[in-house]
Amino acid sequence: VQPPEKPLQGEEWNKLREDFQLPEKFEELMLNGMISCNSPIDVAKSLLTYLAKRNGDIAYSVLVKYLRLCVQQGQVSEIRDVYDIMKVRFKILESGAYNLLIKGLSNSDQWRMALTLLEEVKKIMVPSRTCYESCIKAANRHQEMKLAFELYNEMLAKDLVPTLDILQSFFNFSRGMKGAELQKELFGILLYLRENQIYPHKTFMRSIKLWFESIPGGNWRGHLTNIKDSGQCPVCKHQLEDSNLTEEEYSNLSERIIRDVIHGTDTFRKTSPKELEAFQTFVENRLPFDIVIDGLNVSHIKSRRMQCENLFDAVNCLGKENARLLVLGRKHMLMNTANWKREIMEEMQKKADFFFAENISEDDAFLLYATLRSGKHCRFVTRDFLRDHKACLSDSLTRHLFRKWQRGHQMVFSSVFSQQPAFRYDCVVQTTGDTWHIPYKDVFEEKYSYQVPRKWLCIQQK
Repeated sequence: VQPPEKPLQGEEWNKLREDFQLPEKFEELMLNGMISCNSPIDVAKSLLTYLAKRNGDIAYSVLVKYLRLCVQQGQVSEIRDVYDIMKVRFKILESGAYNLLIKGLSNSDQWRMALTLLEEVKKIMVPSRTCYESCIKAANRHQEMKLAFELYNEMLAKDLVPTLDILQSFFNFSRGMKGAELQKELFGILLYLRENQIYPHKTFMRSIKLWFESIPGGNWRGHLTNIKDSGQCPVCKHQLEDSNLTEEEYSNLSERIIRDVIHGTDTFRKTSPKELEAFQTFVENRLPFDIVIDGLNVSHIKSRRMQCENLFDAVNCLGKENARLLVLGRKHMLMNTANWKREIMEEMQKKADFFFAENISEDDAFLLYATLRSGKHCRFVTRDFLRDHKACLSDSLTRHLFRKWQRGHQMVFSSVFSQQPAFRYDCVVQTTGDTWHIPYKDVFEEKYSYQVPRKWLCIQQK
Protein backbone atom coordinates (compact mmCIF):
# COMPACT_ATOMS: atom_id res chain seq x y z
CA VAL A 1 0.00 0.00 0.00
CA GLN A 2 1.46 3.33 -1.05
CA PRO A 3 0.56 5.95 1.59
CA PRO A 4 -0.23 9.53 0.52
CA GLU A 5 2.56 12.07 0.90
CA LYS A 6 0.49 14.72 2.68
CA PRO A 7 -2.43 14.68 5.14
CA LEU A 8 -5.87 14.00 3.59
CA GLN A 9 -9.37 15.18 4.43
CA GLY A 10 -12.06 12.71 5.51
CA GLU A 11 -13.70 12.42 2.10
CA GLU A 12 -10.32 11.80 0.44
CA TRP A 13 -9.61 8.93 2.86
CA ASN A 14 -13.13 7.64 2.21
CA LYS A 15 -12.51 7.59 -1.53
CA LEU A 16 -9.20 5.72 -1.07
CA ARG A 17 -10.88 3.20 1.19
CA GLU A 18 -13.74 2.56 -1.25
CA ASP A 19 -11.28 1.94 -4.09
CA PHE A 20 -9.32 -0.48 -1.93
CA GLN A 21 -9.70 -4.22 -2.61
CA LEU A 22 -10.06 -5.16 1.09
CA PRO A 23 -11.84 -2.18 2.70
CA GLU A 24 -12.04 -3.95 6.11
CA LYS A 25 -8.22 -4.23 6.19
CA PHE A 26 -7.68 -0.72 4.78
CA GLU A 27 -6.43 1.16 7.87
CA GLU A 28 -4.13 -1.63 9.12
CA LEU A 29 -2.47 -2.10 5.73
CA MET A 30 -2.25 1.67 5.21
CA LEU A 31 -0.46 2.06 8.56
CA ASN A 32 1.88 -0.83 7.74
CA GLY A 33 2.74 1.06 4.56
CA MET A 34 3.37 4.23 6.56
CA ILE A 35 5.67 2.38 8.95
CA SER A 36 7.76 0.91 6.13
CA CYS A 37 7.90 4.24 4.21
CA ASN A 38 8.43 6.19 7.46
CA SER A 39 5.62 8.59 6.44
CA PRO A 40 5.33 12.04 8.05
CA ILE A 41 3.45 11.81 11.35
CA ASP A 42 0.74 14.30 10.29
CA VAL A 43 -0.26 12.01 7.40
CA ALA A 44 -0.87 9.17 9.88
CA LYS A 45 -2.64 11.58 12.22
CA SER A 46 -5.07 12.60 9.49
CA LEU A 47 -5.95 8.90 9.02
CA LEU A 48 -6.62 8.54 12.76
CA THR A 49 -8.84 11.64 12.75
CA TYR A 50 -10.81 10.18 9.85
CA LEU A 51 -11.22 6.84 11.68
CA ALA A 52 -12.31 8.51 14.92
CA LYS A 53 -14.99 10.47 13.07
CA ARG A 54 -16.16 7.47 11.09
CA ASN A 55 -16.22 4.84 13.87
CA GLY A 56 -16.48 6.96 16.98
CA ASP A 57 -13.20 5.46 18.27
CA ILE A 58 -9.92 3.93 17.09
CA ALA A 59 -9.20 0.19 17.37
CA TYR A 60 -6.43 -0.97 19.72
CA SER A 61 -4.42 -2.59 16.89
CA VAL A 62 -4.51 0.67 14.89
CA LEU A 63 -3.28 2.69 17.90
CA VAL A 64 -0.38 0.26 18.38
CA LYS A 65 0.65 0.67 14.73
CA TYR A 66 0.49 4.45 15.04
CA LEU A 67 2.56 4.18 18.21
CA ARG A 68 5.17 2.15 16.31
CA LEU A 69 5.48 4.97 13.77
CA CYS A 70 5.86 7.56 16.57
CA VAL A 71 8.57 5.48 18.28
CA GLN A 72 10.37 4.97 14.96
CA GLN A 73 10.56 8.78 14.60
CA GLY A 74 11.16 9.64 18.26
CA GLN A 75 7.94 11.72 18.48
CA VAL A 76 7.89 11.93 22.28
CA SER A 77 4.85 14.14 22.80
CA GLU A 78 2.83 11.91 20.44
CA ILE A 79 3.97 8.80 22.32
CA ARG A 80 2.74 10.37 25.55
CA ASP A 81 -0.58 11.32 23.96
CA VAL A 82 -1.16 7.81 22.65
CA TYR A 83 -0.34 6.41 26.08
CA ASP A 84 -2.87 8.75 27.72
CA ILE A 85 -5.57 7.65 25.25
CA MET A 86 -4.76 3.96 25.75
CA LYS A 87 -4.67 4.23 29.53
CA VAL A 88 -8.20 5.66 29.59
CA ARG A 89 -9.67 3.25 27.02
CA PHE A 90 -7.92 0.00 27.90
CA LYS A 91 -7.21 -0.87 31.54
CA ILE A 92 -4.36 -3.24 30.65
CA LEU A 93 -2.17 -3.22 27.53
CA GLU A 94 -0.41 -6.23 26.07
CA SER A 95 3.36 -6.61 26.06
CA GLY A 96 3.83 -5.33 22.47
CA ALA A 97 2.40 -1.91 23.37
CA TYR A 98 4.41 -1.72 26.61
CA ASN A 99 7.59 -2.61 24.69
CA LEU A 100 6.95 0.26 22.27
CA LEU A 101 6.01 2.81 24.93
CA ILE A 102 9.02 2.00 27.08
CA LYS A 103 11.38 1.97 24.09
CA GLY A 104 10.04 5.30 22.81
CA LEU A 105 10.20 7.06 26.17
CA SER A 106 13.55 5.62 27.22
CA ASN A 107 15.18 7.12 24.10
CA SER A 108 14.01 10.60 25.08
CA ASP A 109 14.69 13.19 27.77
CA GLN A 110 11.61 11.78 29.52
CA TRP A 111 13.33 8.44 30.06
CA ARG A 112 12.35 8.30 33.73
CA MET A 113 8.76 7.90 32.64
CA ALA A 114 9.83 4.61 31.04
CA LEU A 115 10.91 3.43 34.51
CA THR A 116 7.48 4.29 35.91
CA LEU A 117 5.90 2.29 33.09
CA LEU A 118 8.21 -0.65 33.81
CA GLU A 119 6.91 -0.66 37.40
CA GLU A 120 3.36 -0.71 36.03
CA VAL A 121 4.13 -3.68 33.78
CA LYS A 122 5.62 -5.60 36.72
CA LYS A 123 2.24 -5.54 38.48
CA ILE A 124 0.59 -7.50 35.68
CA MET A 125 3.31 -9.61 34.02
CA VAL A 126 7.02 -10.33 33.84
CA PRO A 127 8.37 -7.47 31.69
CA SER A 128 10.04 -8.58 28.48
CA ARG A 129 13.78 -8.48 27.94
CA THR A 130 13.18 -5.56 25.54
CA CYS A 131 11.49 -3.48 28.28
CA TYR A 132 14.36 -4.05 30.69
CA GLU A 133 17.02 -3.40 28.10
CA SER A 134 15.43 -0.10 26.96
CA CYS A 135 15.46 1.12 30.57
CA ILE A 136 19.00 -0.17 31.24
CA LYS A 137 20.31 1.59 28.11
CA ALA A 138 18.66 4.83 29.18
CA ALA A 139 20.20 4.59 32.67
CA ASN A 140 23.60 3.78 31.15
CA ARG A 141 23.40 6.72 28.76
CA HIS A 142 22.76 9.06 31.68
CA GLN A 143 25.59 7.37 33.62
CA GLU A 144 23.24 6.22 36.37
CA MET A 145 25.18 3.00 36.67
CA LYS A 146 23.77 1.94 40.04
CA LEU A 147 20.23 2.04 38.64
CA ALA A 148 21.30 0.24 35.46
CA PHE A 149 22.85 -2.60 37.48
CA GLU A 150 19.78 -2.88 39.72
CA LEU A 151 17.65 -3.41 36.61
CA TYR A 152 20.19 -5.83 35.13
CA ASN A 153 20.30 -7.96 38.29
CA GLU A 154 16.52 -7.92 38.50
CA MET A 155 16.37 -9.12 34.90
CA LEU A 156 18.76 -12.02 35.60
CA ALA A 157 16.71 -12.98 38.68
CA LYS A 158 13.70 -13.33 36.36
CA ASP A 159 15.67 -15.68 34.06
CA LEU A 160 15.75 -13.17 31.19
CA VAL A 161 18.89 -13.58 29.09
CA PRO A 162 20.57 -10.23 28.35
CA THR A 163 21.78 -9.48 24.83
CA LEU A 164 25.49 -8.90 24.30
CA ASP A 165 24.55 -5.41 23.16
CA ILE A 166 23.35 -4.54 26.67
CA LEU A 167 26.36 -6.15 28.35
CA GLN A 168 28.64 -4.15 26.06
CA SER A 169 26.83 -0.88 26.87
CA PHE A 170 27.81 -1.24 30.55
CA PHE A 171 31.49 -1.22 29.57
CA ASN A 172 31.03 1.63 27.09
CA PHE A 173 29.32 3.99 29.53
CA SER A 174 31.46 3.12 32.58
CA ARG A 175 34.66 4.18 30.87
CA GLY A 176 36.84 6.34 33.11
CA MET A 177 34.43 6.12 36.07
CA LYS A 178 35.69 5.54 39.61
CA GLY A 179 34.22 3.24 42.23
CA ALA A 180 34.96 -0.18 43.70
CA GLU A 181 31.27 -1.17 43.60
CA LEU A 182 31.01 -0.37 39.88
CA GLN A 183 34.19 -2.35 39.19
CA LYS A 184 32.80 -5.33 41.09
CA GLU A 185 29.58 -5.23 39.03
CA LEU A 186 31.51 -5.13 35.74
CA PHE A 187 33.74 -8.00 36.85
CA GLY A 188 30.42 -9.75 37.56
CA ILE A 189 29.44 -9.41 33.89
CA LEU A 190 32.75 -11.02 32.88
CA LEU A 191 32.03 -13.88 35.29
CA TYR A 192 28.55 -14.16 33.74
CA LEU A 193 30.27 -14.68 30.37
CA ARG A 194 32.40 -17.37 31.99
CA GLU A 195 29.51 -19.08 33.71
CA ASN A 196 27.48 -19.27 30.50
CA GLN A 197 30.41 -19.92 28.19
CA ILE A 198 29.68 -16.85 26.08
CA TYR A 199 32.35 -15.58 23.71
CA PRO A 200 32.17 -11.82 23.09
CA HIS A 201 32.60 -10.59 19.52
CA LYS A 202 35.43 -8.27 18.48
CA THR A 203 33.70 -4.94 19.16
CA PHE A 204 32.50 -6.09 22.59
CA MET A 205 36.03 -7.32 23.38
CA ARG A 206 37.40 -3.87 22.44
CA SER A 207 34.89 -2.20 24.81
CA ILE A 208 36.12 -4.46 27.63
CA LYS A 209 39.77 -3.63 26.83
CA LEU A 210 39.12 0.13 26.70
CA TRP A 211 37.18 0.03 29.97
CA PHE A 212 40.01 -1.77 31.80
CA GLU A 213 42.56 0.68 30.42
CA SER A 214 40.39 3.65 31.46
CA ILE A 215 40.03 2.69 35.15
CA PRO A 216 41.51 5.66 37.08
CA GLY A 217 44.78 4.53 38.71
CA GLY A 218 44.17 0.91 37.64
CA ASN A 219 47.26 0.49 35.40
CA TRP A 220 45.62 -2.24 33.32
CA ARG A 221 46.98 -3.06 29.88
CA GLY A 222 45.33 -5.28 27.28
CA HIS A 223 46.93 -7.24 24.43
CA LEU A 224 45.43 -9.47 21.76
CA THR A 225 47.07 -12.84 21.48
CA ASN A 226 46.76 -16.52 20.55
CA ILE A 227 47.23 -19.07 23.33
CA LYS A 228 49.80 -21.82 22.71
CA ASP A 229 48.66 -25.45 22.64
CA SER A 230 50.37 -25.87 25.99
CA GLY A 231 47.90 -23.37 27.47
CA GLN A 232 50.50 -20.68 28.17
CA CYS A 233 49.69 -17.05 27.37
CA PRO A 234 52.55 -15.59 25.27
CA VAL A 235 51.92 -12.10 26.71
CA CYS A 236 51.93 -12.59 30.49
CA LYS A 237 53.39 -16.15 30.52
CA HIS A 238 50.47 -17.23 32.69
CA GLN A 239 49.24 -20.83 32.43
CA LEU A 240 45.51 -21.05 31.68
CA GLU A 241 43.19 -23.33 33.62
CA ASP A 242 43.44 -26.99 32.72
CA SER A 243 40.44 -28.36 30.86
CA ASN A 244 40.52 -31.64 32.77
CA LEU A 245 38.35 -32.19 35.81
CA THR A 246 39.95 -33.54 38.97
CA GLU A 247 38.93 -37.08 40.00
CA GLU A 248 36.64 -35.64 42.64
CA GLU A 249 35.00 -33.16 40.24
CA TYR A 250 34.51 -35.91 37.68
CA SER A 251 32.84 -38.33 40.09
CA ASN A 252 30.61 -35.55 41.49
CA LEU A 253 29.58 -34.53 38.00
CA SER A 254 28.86 -38.04 36.74
CA GLU A 255 26.83 -38.86 39.86
CA ARG A 256 24.81 -35.67 39.48
CA ILE A 257 24.16 -36.14 35.76
CA ILE A 258 23.21 -39.77 36.13
CA ARG A 259 20.91 -38.87 39.02
CA ASP A 260 19.36 -35.59 37.80
CA VAL A 261 19.39 -35.86 34.05
CA ILE A 262 19.05 -39.55 33.41
CA HIS A 263 16.90 -40.74 36.27
CA GLY A 264 15.21 -37.36 36.59
CA THR A 265 11.77 -36.80 35.12
CA ASP A 266 13.16 -35.24 31.98
CA THR A 267 14.18 -38.44 30.14
CA PHE A 268 11.01 -40.44 30.47
CA ARG A 269 9.05 -37.96 28.39
CA LYS A 270 10.71 -39.36 25.32
CA THR A 271 11.87 -42.82 26.32
CA SER A 272 10.36 -45.60 28.42
CA PRO A 273 11.88 -46.76 31.72
CA LYS A 274 12.09 -50.23 30.16
CA GLU A 275 14.19 -48.98 27.24
CA LEU A 276 16.48 -47.03 29.54
CA GLU A 277 17.01 -50.15 31.65
CA ALA A 278 17.81 -52.22 28.55
CA PHE A 279 20.31 -49.58 27.46
CA GLN A 280 22.01 -49.47 30.88
CA THR A 281 22.39 -53.27 30.89
CA PHE A 282 23.78 -53.14 27.33
CA VAL A 283 26.35 -50.49 28.32
CA GLU A 284 27.40 -52.10 31.62
CA ASN A 285 28.14 -55.39 29.81
CA ARG A 286 30.41 -53.71 27.28
CA LEU A 287 32.23 -50.95 29.20
CA PRO A 288 34.44 -49.00 28.72
CA PHE A 289 34.10 -47.21 25.38
CA ASP A 290 36.58 -44.68 23.98
CA ILE A 291 34.12 -42.71 21.86
CA VAL A 292 30.31 -42.56 21.90
CA ILE A 293 28.65 -41.35 18.68
CA ASP A 294 25.21 -39.81 18.21
CA GLY A 295 24.52 -41.78 15.03
CA LEU A 296 21.45 -39.94 13.77
CA ASN A 297 23.05 -36.56 14.35
CA VAL A 298 26.30 -37.46 12.56
CA SER A 299 24.41 -39.06 9.66
CA HIS A 300 23.10 -35.63 8.60
CA ILE A 301 26.53 -33.99 8.16
CA LYS A 302 26.53 -33.94 4.37
CA SER A 303 23.05 -33.40 3.03
CA ARG A 304 23.71 -34.67 -0.48
CA ARG A 305 24.85 -38.13 0.60
CA MET A 306 23.07 -41.16 1.99
CA GLN A 307 22.83 -40.92 5.76
CA CYS A 308 24.41 -44.35 6.25
CA GLU A 309 27.44 -43.27 4.18
CA ASN A 310 27.99 -40.24 6.39
CA LEU A 311 27.88 -42.43 9.48
CA PHE A 312 30.11 -45.04 7.83
CA ASP A 313 32.78 -42.40 7.17
CA ALA A 314 32.64 -41.24 10.78
CA VAL A 315 32.95 -44.78 12.14
CA ASN A 316 35.92 -45.49 9.85
CA CYS A 317 37.61 -42.25 10.76
CA LEU A 318 37.13 -42.62 14.53
CA GLY A 319 37.91 -46.31 14.69
CA LYS A 320 41.40 -45.90 13.25
CA GLU A 321 43.49 -46.46 16.38
CA ASN A 322 41.41 -49.45 17.46
CA ALA A 323 39.23 -47.14 19.50
CA ARG A 324 36.18 -48.85 21.02
CA LEU A 325 33.14 -47.15 19.55
CA LEU A 326 29.52 -47.12 20.62
CA VAL A 327 27.03 -45.78 18.08
CA LEU A 328 23.59 -44.74 19.29
CA GLY A 329 21.13 -45.43 16.51
CA ARG A 330 17.38 -45.67 15.96
CA LYS A 331 15.41 -48.75 14.98
CA HIS A 332 14.45 -47.28 11.61
CA MET A 333 18.11 -47.54 10.56
CA LEU A 334 17.63 -51.33 10.30
CA MET A 335 14.78 -51.10 7.76
CA ASN A 336 16.92 -51.25 4.58
CA THR A 337 15.66 -47.97 3.09
CA ALA A 338 17.12 -45.51 0.55
CA ASN A 339 19.07 -43.77 3.32
CA TRP A 340 19.95 -46.87 5.33
CA LYS A 341 21.37 -49.67 3.15
CA ARG A 342 21.48 -53.02 4.93
CA GLU A 343 24.94 -54.06 3.66
CA ILE A 344 26.53 -50.77 4.83
CA MET A 345 24.85 -51.11 8.23
CA GLU A 346 26.14 -54.68 8.59
CA GLU A 347 29.66 -53.57 7.64
CA MET A 348 29.56 -50.84 10.30
CA GLN A 349 28.37 -53.22 12.99
CA LYS A 350 31.64 -55.14 12.59
CA LYS A 351 33.58 -52.01 13.54
CA ALA A 352 31.49 -50.63 16.41
CA ASP A 353 28.91 -51.56 19.02
CA PHE A 354 25.43 -50.31 18.10
CA PHE A 355 22.42 -49.69 20.30
CA PHE A 356 19.18 -49.08 18.39
CA ALA A 357 16.61 -47.14 20.39
CA GLU A 358 12.91 -46.64 19.67
CA ASN A 359 12.30 -44.03 17.00
CA ILE A 360 11.00 -41.44 19.45
CA SER A 361 13.75 -41.79 22.06
CA GLU A 362 15.75 -38.92 23.42
CA ASP A 363 19.31 -40.05 22.83
CA ASP A 364 21.17 -37.20 24.56
CA ALA A 365 20.61 -38.90 27.90
CA PHE A 366 21.94 -42.20 26.50
CA LEU A 367 24.95 -40.40 25.08
CA LEU A 368 25.79 -38.81 28.43
CA TYR A 369 25.29 -42.02 30.36
CA ALA A 370 27.53 -44.16 28.15
CA THR A 371 30.27 -41.51 28.02
CA LEU A 372 30.34 -40.81 31.74
CA ARG A 373 30.19 -44.51 32.70
CA SER A 374 33.17 -45.21 30.43
CA GLY A 375 35.47 -42.94 32.44
CA LYS A 376 37.40 -39.71 32.11
CA HIS A 377 39.12 -40.64 28.84
CA CYS A 378 35.90 -41.27 26.89
CA ARG A 379 34.73 -38.63 24.43
CA PHE A 380 31.52 -38.15 22.50
CA VAL A 381 30.53 -36.96 19.05
CA THR A 382 27.44 -34.88 18.33
CA ARG A 383 26.64 -31.55 16.78
CA ASP A 384 24.01 -30.94 19.45
CA PHE A 385 24.66 -28.50 22.26
CA LEU A 386 23.07 -30.51 25.09
CA ARG A 387 21.45 -27.30 26.29
CA ASP A 388 18.45 -28.98 27.89
CA HIS A 389 20.59 -31.03 30.21
CA LYS A 390 22.45 -28.06 31.51
CA ALA A 391 19.08 -26.65 32.51
CA CYS A 392 18.30 -29.77 34.59
CA LEU A 393 21.41 -29.26 36.69
CA SER A 394 20.18 -27.10 39.49
CA ASP A 395 23.30 -25.43 40.88
CA SER A 396 25.78 -23.24 39.07
CA LEU A 397 28.86 -25.20 40.16
CA THR A 398 27.57 -28.41 38.56
CA ARG A 399 26.57 -26.48 35.46
CA HIS A 400 30.07 -25.02 35.28
CA LEU A 401 31.63 -28.50 35.64
CA PHE A 402 29.28 -29.88 33.00
CA ARG A 403 30.24 -27.19 30.51
CA LYS A 404 33.92 -27.65 31.30
CA TRP A 405 33.64 -31.42 30.85
CA GLN A 406 31.71 -30.86 27.62
CA ARG A 407 34.39 -28.50 26.25
CA GLY A 408 37.04 -31.11 26.95
CA HIS A 409 35.12 -34.17 25.68
CA GLN A 410 32.84 -33.15 22.83
CA MET A 411 34.32 -33.88 19.43
CA VAL A 412 32.93 -32.06 16.44
CA PHE A 413 32.66 -33.30 12.91
CA SER A 414 32.37 -30.66 10.26
CA SER A 415 31.23 -31.50 6.74
CA VAL A 416 34.76 -32.55 5.79
CA PHE A 417 35.03 -35.12 8.58
CA SER A 418 37.77 -33.41 10.43
CA GLN A 419 37.70 -33.65 14.18
CA GLN A 420 38.32 -30.70 16.39
CA PRO A 421 40.62 -32.02 19.11
CA ALA A 422 39.76 -31.18 22.69
CA PHE A 423 42.06 -28.49 24.13
CA ARG A 424 44.30 -29.03 27.13
CA TYR A 425 43.37 -25.63 28.51
CA ASP A 426 39.88 -24.42 29.28
CA CYS A 427 38.38 -22.00 26.79
CA VAL A 428 36.38 -19.62 29.01
CA VAL A 429 36.86 -16.20 30.59
CA GLN A 430 39.27 -16.60 33.51
CA THR A 431 41.04 -14.43 36.06
CA THR A 432 43.76 -14.60 38.69
CA GLY A 433 42.95 -11.18 40.15
CA ASP A 434 45.71 -9.24 38.41
CA THR A 435 45.18 -10.89 35.01
CA TRP A 436 42.09 -11.59 32.91
CA HIS A 437 42.01 -13.82 29.86
CA ILE A 438 38.99 -13.44 27.59
CA PRO A 439 38.44 -15.64 24.53
CA TYR A 440 36.63 -13.81 21.73
CA LYS A 441 35.25 -14.39 18.24
CA ASP A 442 35.44 -12.11 15.21
CA VAL A 443 31.67 -12.07 14.82
CA PHE A 444 28.81 -12.72 17.16
CA GLU A 445 26.97 -16.05 17.02
CA GLU A 446 23.51 -16.12 18.56
CA LYS A 447 23.68 -19.86 19.16
CA TYR A 448 25.91 -21.33 21.79
CA SER A 449 28.74 -22.75 19.74
CA TYR A 450 30.94 -25.76 20.36
CA GLN A 451 33.62 -24.27 18.10
CA VAL A 452 35.85 -22.57 20.61
CA PRO A 453 37.75 -19.41 19.67
CA ARG A 454 41.50 -19.29 19.09
CA LYS A 455 41.83 -15.56 19.79
CA TRP A 456 42.25 -14.12 23.26
CA LEU A 457 42.44 -10.79 25.02
CA CYS A 458 45.04 -10.82 27.80
CA ILE A 459 44.66 -8.00 30.36
CA GLN A 460 47.19 -7.55 33.13
CA GLN A 461 47.66 -5.06 35.93
CA LYS A 462 51.15 -3.64 35.97
